[in-house]
Amino acid sequence: MLMLFIEYPPCSTCKKAKKYLTDHHIAFEARHIVENNPSYKELALWHKQSQLPLKKFFNTSGKLYKEMQLKDKLKDMSEEEQLQLLASNGMLVKRPLLIHENTVLVGFKEEDYQSLCQ
Repeated sequence: MLMLFIEYPPCSTCKKAKKYLTDHHIAFEARHIVENNPSYKELALWHKQSQLPLKKFFNTSGKLYKEMQLKDKLKDMSEEEQLQLLASNGMLVKRPLLIHENTVLVGFKEEDYQSLCQ
């Protein structure tokens, strides 16, 4: 199964992750996070598969996250409300996302990519 690489092309971290995949000849399907935002259903599945806290899926350094003052609001929101919010705008989602079978990587850490791509 082809890996799914969800990116925001201007993002420097996404560029590093994509370069890693390309340099290591790893086949993937690229998807623009703003043009084709992850759905509620996808995010719920990936959250479960990743076993990460849902907060890890938020782009906490992003302009929109800060403008919406989500740092203070997330703790009072249900998981469903947070997933709906993430599904509403790709700029709220931390990137890149790399999905392969039952593994989901959020952000880019070279050692995580190495272990997944071996």
